Amino acid sequence: VQLVESGGGSVQAGGSLKLSCVASGFRYSAYCMGWFRQGPGKEREALAFVDKEGSAKYGDSVKDRFVVSRDTAQHTAYLQMNSLTPEDTATYYCAVSAGHWVGCPITASTYGYWGQGIQVSVSS
Repeated sequence: VQLVESGGGSVQAGGSLKLSCVASGFRYSAYCMGWFRQGPGKEREALAFVDKEGSAKYGDSVKDRFVVSRDTAQHTAYLQMNSLTPEDTATYYCAVSAGHWVGCPITASTYGYWGQGIQVSVSS
């Protein structure tokens, strides 16, 4: 299984970015796809998660600004990030948790597959 993120980069405060994550090598029929981030000197933070049916769950710090979605047929997840602030500067990771979840988990330990991470930098 391989997860590849794209869409990161640098943006000014107030701007938007859309991250994508493509999963390949999958044999699972049901799984959650989600996003985490880790900023400099900070712990890993759970951001947004979406199950096979498209039901989403968000971390408190981003629930009013970020939107997670997925194209299940294409094994792809997206994270639309709006109203970005310098505090959003971090490495963003895509992750997958296999299984028939009723509501996606938000703890990192339940996600067995991870992308390599992509940098998002927000300047003031």
